[in-house]
Amino acid sequence: MKQVNNLLFKEQKKEKNALEDLKDINKKIDLREKLIATINSEATILSKEITKNESEIQQLNKKLADLKKDYADMIFKSYKSKSQQSRFMFLLSSKNFYQAYKRLEYMKQYTRFRKKQGEEITIQSKIIQKLNDSLAYQKRVKDTLILSEKEQKEQIETDKKKQENLISTIKKRESKYKRDLQKKIKEEKKITARIDKLIREEIARANRIAKEKLKSKGNTVKKNEFLLSPEAKALAAKFELNRGKLPWPVDEGLIVRRFGNQPHPTFPGITVNGTGLHIVTKTGNSAKAIFNGKVLNVLVNSEGRRNVLIQHGNYISSYNNLEKSFVKKGDAVETGQELGQIFTDKVSKKTKLIFVLFKNTTRLNPSSWILKR
Repeated sequence: MKQVNNLLFKEQKKEKNALEDLKDINKKIDLREKLIATINSEATILSKEITKNESEIQQLNKKLADLKKDYADMIFKSYKSKSQQSRFMFLLSSKNFYQAYKRLEYMKQYTRFRKKQGEEITIQSKIIQKLNDSLAYQKRVKDTLILSEKEQKEQIETDKKKQENLISTIKKRESKYKRDLQKKIKEEKKITARIDKLIREEIARANRIAKEKLKSKGNTVKKNEFLLSPEAKALAAKFELNRGKLPWPVDEGLIVRRFGNQPHPTFPGITVNGTGLHIVTKTGNSAKAIFNGKVLNVLVNSEGRRNVLIQHGNYISSYNNLEKSFVKKGDAVETGQELGQIFTDKVSKKTKLIFVLFKNTTRLNPSSWILKR
C-alpha cells in the first residue's frame, strides 16, 4: 500500500480529473481488499500454529512433571539407602569379588542415570521456555495483524466515501466525460496503428539489410517477419527460454492498465484496449532493457516523446512515453541497461511507461514474459 500511495497519490493534482482519480481510488480499494484477505490468511495460519504450540507445551509440561517426580523419588530412595548403610558397607557385604564388582557397576550406573535424568529435566525446561517465547511472539504478531486489518478496513471506508463523491461528480458531467473518453480511445487507436505501421517499415528495412548480407544463401521470409541470421536466431531462442523470467522494464512500478480488451471501470459498454502494460513508476525513473538486443529505432511522436524499440531476434520490446532517450538506432544494449528517462505528466504528476512486446508484428501479453511481482 505504501508503494501505491507513493506512485498514485504522492502529489495533489493541479487540475482535477475525476475519471483518473476514480480509477486510482478503485485500484487502491482493490489492493486494500487483497491485503486484508492476505492478513486474514496469515492470522488463520498463526492461530493454527498457536494452538499446536499450546498443545505441545501442555504435553511437554506433563512430561517434565513426570520426570521431576521420578527424579524426586530416586533422590528420596537414594537418601533412605544412605541412612541404612553406607556405600562402603554395601560393597563390603558382598559374598565375593564378582558380586562386589557388580554392586560397584550398579552404583555407577545409578549415579549416571540420576545425572541423565537431571540433564533431561534441564533440556525439557529449555524446550518449553523456547516454545513459550515463540508462542508469545506469535501472539504479538497476530495482534499486530488484527490491528493492521482494522486500520485497512477503516481506510477502505474512507476511500469508499471518496469513491462515492467522485462517482457523483462524474454522473453530473457524464456526457462530457464519455465524449472525452471516446476521443482518447480514438487517439490511442490512431497512435497504435501508426506504431504498427512504423514497426512493419522497420522490419522491411532490417530485412533489406539482412538480405544484402545473406543474399548468396537464397534466404526467403514471410511478409512482416524478420529475416534472421544464425546469430539472431540464437538470440531469439534465448529470449524464448527466458519467458516468465525476464526482468521488469522499471525498478519499481505498479501496473495500472493490463494487456488486451477490458471493460471501462466506470462506464458500461465502453471497452478499453491495452496494447501492452501501462506501468506507473517514480518520478525520474528510467526504462531498462529486459534482454540483450539491438536498438531497431527510436521513434519520436508529435509531442516530442520517444519510443525505443529493441530487437531480440524476431522479438521487439517497446519502451514508449520517454522524455529523453540514452540510446540511438543501431546501438547494442544489454539486460538492465537504461534506455531513457520516463516522461512525467505535468497535470497528473504520474510517471508512466507504456511497455509493449511483439513477435514480428504480433503483440504479446508482457505479463506472461516478465517476472511476477
